[in-house]
Amino acid sequence: MTRVLLTPLRIALVVAPLTFSPLAPSAAQQPATDPSRLTVDRIVSGEFRHEDAGQLRWLDDSTFTALVPVAGGQGTDLVKVDASGRQTVLIPASRFVPAGASAPLEVEDYTWSDDHAHLLVFTNSARVWRENTRGDFWVLSVAGGAPRKLGGAAAKPSTLQFAKFAPDGRRVAYVREHDLWVEPVAGGPIVRLTRDGSRTTINGTFDWVYEEELFLRDGFRWSPDGRSIAYWQLDATGVRDFLLINDTDSLYSFTIPVQYPKAGTTNSAARIGVVSAAGGPTAWMKIPGDPRNNYLARMDWAASSTQLTVQQLNRRQNQRTMWIADARGGAAHSLLVERDSAWIEIHDDVEDFGPGPSLHWLSDGSAFVFLSERDGWRHAWLVDRAGTTKLITPGDYDVMQVAKIDLRGGWLYFEASPERATQSYLWRTRLDGSGRPERLTPASQPGTHDYDVGPNARYAVHRRSAWGTPPTEEIVRLPTHETARTLVTNDRLRERLAPLAKGAVEWFQVPTVDGRTMDGWLMKPANFDSTKKYPVLFFVYGEPADMTTRDEFGGGTWLWHLMLTQQGYVVASVDNRGTPAPKGRAWRRAMLNRFGVVRVEDQSAAARYLMRRPWVDSTRIGVWGWSGGGSSTLLLMFRAPAIFATGMSVAPVADTRNYDTIYQERYLGLPSTDSLAYHDASAIHFVNGLRGNLLVVHGTGDDNVHYQGTEQLINALVAAGKQFQMMAYPNRTHGISEGPGTTKHLYTLLTRYLNEHLPAGGR
Repeated sequence: MTRVLLTPLRIALVVAPLTFSPLAPSAAQQPATDPSRLTVDRIVSGEFRHEDAGQLRWLDDSTFTALVPVAGGQGTDLVKVDASGRQTVLIPASRFVPAGASAPLEVEDYTWSDDHAHLLVFTNSARVWRENTRGDFWVLSVAGGAPRKLGGAAAKPSTLQFAKFAPDGRRVAYVREHDLWVEPVAGGPIVRLTRDGSRTTINGTFDWVYEEELFLRDGFRWSPDGRSIAYWQLDATGVRDFLLINDTDSLYSFTIPVQYPKAGTTNSAARIGVVSAAGGPTAWMKIPGDPRNNYLARMDWAASSTQLTVQQLNRRQNQRTMWIADARGGAAHSLLVERDSAWIEIHDDVEDFGPGPSLHWLSDGSAFVFLSERDGWRHAWLVDRAGTTKLITPGDYDVMQVAKIDLRGGWLYFEASPERATQSYLWRTRLDGSGRPERLTPASQPGTHDYDVGPNARYAVHRRSAWGTPPTEEIVRLPTHETARTLVTNDRLRERLAPLAKGAVEWFQVPTVDGRTMDGWLMKPANFDSTKKYPVLFFVYGEPADMTTRDEFGGGTWLWHLMLTQQGYVVASVDNRGTPAPKGRAWRRAMLNRFGVVRVEDQSAAARYLMRRPWVDSTRIGVWGWSGGGSSTLLLMFRAPAIFATGMSVAPVADTRNYDTIYQERYLGLPSTDSLAYHDASAIHFVNGLRGNLLVVHGTGDDNVHYQGTEQLINALVAAGKQFQMMAYPNRTHGISEGPGTTKHLYTLLTRYLNEHLPAGGR
């Protein structure tokens, strides 16, 4: 499971011009008669869209490029901007027009060659699993000429994946229909590197479960000298197909097979090979262990073109072995072994499933930096080629993410929040571990901060967000954090939010049974009267994939919650133990063998904590959640019925045996040996406890959490004589967003159900 579906209601996103100019609202976006009141129609209309600077790419220490829509025209210009604010059009939209075409390409993404002489443009994309990772790639010379489409005449539209320039910028490698190919930038013969690609032999990319749970999509890496390519190959034979059924798109229903390993079943077998970029045989890395019962979770070149690093997890995921492999012959030796009594988490900077390095090598190749929880906190460690480790970031706090390693200056930049787990800030410390970490984000800027640090750490793109406050983006100088240029202010959105009726927001903490502290927030109605009693709706997730209490702008889901407060609800959320809050290893491992029990304990404790307040109506406590939050909702409705009167469960896992191997076995073990843990984590076994009102919502085309589980839940509820309500959205996936009107329909449904079964307002 991934965090993308934690807050599924999204408001429209537009790319802001770098010189901000207000956008006139369309008639459909005009505010309602009462500008202080929200409706579902207003939330989904685009009226509250927020702006983003778009896809920025650093060119050098103080210069980056950005795509800027052509005012009143077609396409986008690629603009070069320096940190002082001076900007020039580097490639106008007219240059993105292919020969023989009349309109420019719709640029969805782009990358530069290392020498900045050529541009790779990604367009015409198509969905694979979670995202659109297939499409067309075009190469464009900065010097002039029209873009040239890659793939050759034999390539079908939208079939190329993960195209990347060679280090010399003269060739591009990509995946096409499960095989690897290399093509000269200037045109010429295309070299097919692998010839066995098929639905069950997957070269250079991944199957469903590797992508979803190990965050791997792009499955190949150029060697530093550009002579070789290292890649994953997955053998998916033996992985059973799960059949999604489409009943609506043709006269006769048809099935859509998805290779999906459910807990305890057969996985794909992964191996890693190295092939010459000119073609030839593949040298396979000789990593020990059964390839179907071990995962090759990360792979990088080891600061040379002759060696690879491979991170291997055993199936139970409580042991990680770091291998150094000879790229020519495949011989491998163990560099480092980590064990955990619960499970190992792989931490790196693979942003948005991209090909970023999981290990950060020093410039001389003598050692690398990686993240580990070996001392009880997620810290940065320096590991040399003998396997000797040195702690770089000592202290009782978690490193959330490595932002940059400044090899020239000798600094490690990272994001952390030692004092408040709901926020994040930029810090730096010496790479050699000497001295004390230094916070660079000003204390006057609370909230959640994200940084894209430039090549030599002189500047960074800084994105800041806080509760109910739209994000801003700017270029800051480091280490002073002075603003060099403002990119996005979202002033128009702020103006639209200002008239909305908003009540007080309170951050609070709740003790757990083992003496730890949970963070939570609650939103009160604007006309809150402490002498009355109000219903409380809990928004829950509750699993290790994400948390709900970040101090950040909540987008569409925050707006919907705000709308509910305007109707007279108090909305609250608490992160229980086991969620990925930066509170140390022990907090995150609390779910070991208690995957279902801990969240019931903690969320119930949070509800009881609020019920002690005189203004809470203890007979009107509700809960809702999506995905893992849908599962938590079921567990709370079935196992804490004396507390929760109404629940709305969207896309839940009702029976943990139905979910995938990597995620479920990480936290519960194997069904064959840990059946009690699976039983206690599966709401379907506790349906007899239902006493309140329950709504279950699911998309029948969900390839992540299968609709099968909800059908099994329906049978169990019917057999137990329990009344409930159910809404199925035909062919919608896990996000239930496909098709015109779907999002509006879904949130109107949730709102009406809540109004009918958990009446609003103070009494």
